[in-house]
Amino acid sequence: MGQAAGGMAEVVCAMPNIKVAGSGGATVDAYLAAPSEGSGPWPGVVVVHDIFGLTRHARDHVDRLASYGYVAVAPDLYTRGGMARCVVATLRSMMSGEGKPYEELETVRVWLTQREDCTDRVGIIGFCMGGGFALMTASRGFDVAAPNYGNLPKDLSVLDGACPVVGSYGGKDFALRGAAAKLESALAARNIPRDIKEYPGAGHSFLDHFPVGPLAPLARVTGLGYNQPAADDAWQRIEDFFAEHLR
Repeated sequence: MGQAAGGMAEVVCAMPNIKVAGSGGATVDAYLAAPSEGSGPWPGVVVVHDIFGLTRHARDHVDRLASYGYVAVAPDLYTRGGMARCVVATLRSMMSGEGKPYEELETVRVWLTQREDCTDRVGIIGFCMGGGFALMTASRGFDVAAPNYGNLPKDLSVLDGACPVVGSYGGKDFALRGAAAKLESALAARNIPRDIKEYPGAGHSFLDHFPVGPLAPLARVTGLGYNQPAADDAWQRIEDFFAEHLR
């Protein structure tokens, strides 16, 4: 395994091909990484991938969180049929607040709390589609949530009783224009601890090094893709927020 995002040291105890057992004998494919030093127990983090699935970028995020001192695991929400068959159904589930992906996320959350190297505190972080899941599950047993450029729930009442939230959005993400301000307002009205920030120069997926190839000119105009200043700041905020609310 190569280095994690940001040039961090390799997490030597990462396990790229685990299966998390759920109820009824069903399993979820996942990628797991734990801190390489010490014996724990550590808090856990469920990492929810974007629309592209359990890619190298998603695994990099897991490795990064392990380097921060968490047992981090990214379930493959396309386990049951691959991206081609599952992407539309998974997106619909994300927006509706019910369905198999939510069952799988809960299975992984409970599985983490039952590990000897994990405490009973578990956070959730998501990117793009995964950010939507992070928001939708913020009141479902998690101790902290970090949505990154995730769609807001259609019904913001799902945030009632939500855990603390650290959210990051791009000002050039035209599909989510105003989302950061709307989320800030919704959380403030519910007195939920929060750190919500919009980065004016960043667009969608600014935490990921996606290869854009011939679309580079369009990416520059829209701000799509990696933005190092925004990414560095967002990760620092996430690290600090998790340290405060998850440890």
